[in-house]
Amino acid sequence: MANATHARKKLAKKKAVEFAFKSNLQASIAELSLLRQSLLFSEISMISYLSVQECNIAAGKLGFTDGKFFDCGDTQAYWFQNEHDSVVVFCSKEISDSSEIRKDANAMSARAQTVGKVHRRFQTEADEIWPHIEKSLEVNRKPLWFCGHSLGGAIATICAGRAMISHIKTEPEGVFSFGSPRVGCRRYVNYIKIPLYRWVNNNDIVTRLPSALLGYRHSGTKMCIDRMGHLKKNSIGNRLGDSLQEIFSGWMGSRNEQFSDHYAPRYVDSIFNIIRVAENRRNKQTGSKDLADIPTGIDLNGTTEAEASPEPVSDAVETKQKSA
Repeated sequence: MANATHARKKLAKKKAVEFAFKSNLQASIAELSLLRQSLLFSEISMISYLSVQECNIAAGKLGFTDGKFFDCGDTQAYWFQNEHDSVVVFCSKEISDSSEIRKDANAMSARAQTVGKVHRRFQTEADEIWPHIEKSLEVNRKPLWFCGHSLGGAIATICAGRAMISHIKTEPEGVFSFGSPRVGCRRYVNYIKIPLYRWVNNNDIVTRLPSALLGYRHSGTKMCIDRMGHLKKNSIGNRLGDSLQEIFSGWMGSRNEQFSDHYAPRYVDSIFNIIRVAENRRNKQTGSKDLADIPTGIDLNGTTEAEASPEPVSDAVETKQKSA
């Protein structure tokens, strides 16, 4: 628990130039492979923990040219744009103790704006920030994407659902969450059909909360990274193994591992390594550049690779909006 909190605070103090970003948009997000899309959104979710100024710079390194920052206390969001796409990323108070969600779950759930019920805390945070984002998105005509890590992933899921029933002109192209807890009941998660890719890194404890015994369910396509860093196949056998892992989670992996697997940069490096293996295998036949020559980013010890000075997004990202 202490290690997870320390790691999050250490990440928040990082400078954009300390990261070796692997993504740099040159075309539309839809043209990327699913793995490359996942890598991009994992990096966007990671930089949302930085200060506004550093996140501004990092967004420019990733290929965005404009943006806006929304601040509603415990929940923040960025709306990044370039000539091709719009991306909304959410960042909420980090989970440093799994008892936070367990305790909140005891308060049970709140009725969703669509159907069914959702986690009360996630609903409250979405209620605070979504009206500000919705108003800004009224002028958007570009493909719209949602993403987030941890609680940010849960809020992204809820807000993407609201975008589907909103008066705004563009519907979500997809949602990418990393280490997200369960959001709501089965009826809720099955109601709105949005392409959702839910990344789970090995023994990440947050993805197993709140308990399914309380009626909470995950939605979307599960993208699971195993202990060896491989992308697991979504087979019946693996799903059964995942169910057993949840039942015996107290004996499978140390508490430090459960939280270190939840760390946002760990998701970035794990997804990149999956791409590295897949693309190197293909490139051996074409003579293309070997991805093994490309460094990974920040690790749990804070080791980074610096790059050249980035181009930040426009200063509009500095704008803050407080909830009433």
